[in-house]
Amino acid sequence: MMLSKPLWLFFDRLRQWQDRRCLEPKQAIGRYGEDLAHRELQRRGYRVIDRNWRSKAGWEEVDLIAWQRGTPDRLIFVEVKTRSSDTFGSPERNIDRVKEIALRRAAREYCRKALLPEEIVRFDQLSIVLEPELRIAHHPDAFTW
Repeated sequence: MMLSKPLWLFFDRLRQWQDRRCLEPKQAIGRYGEDLAHRELQRRGYRVIDRNWRSKAGWEEVDLIAWQRGTPDRLIFVEVKTRSSDTFGSPERNIDRVKEIALRRAAREYCRKALLPEEIVRFDQLSIVLEPELRIAHHPDAFTW
């Protein structure tokens, strides 16, 4: 079932209002960025199947997991980086080797649980800068296995 634009927009705004009240400002900005990334992926034809998925041990977290139909089908693990401005550098610079290793470990566990081959996995990054104007940059194949 597809929600009409005003309805999903209403629920996004309601969740963002709640986040601003309950979360630290940095966490609220991150959650807002994940909402924007979710909508951007949907606009590009991806089907988001999970958000904020955690491994069984709880050490690794994947911001978004999406499915892309095509030849071949792809399971996309997306890391979202949001910054209020790019004064101190672009968001994509903040994914380090440790985060890549954690995402790979989480992807292996997810594939093992879902009985999916690791060959269909791709790692993407979405960088979001909120000010002075909204910029969303999608980086497919940000890194590999």
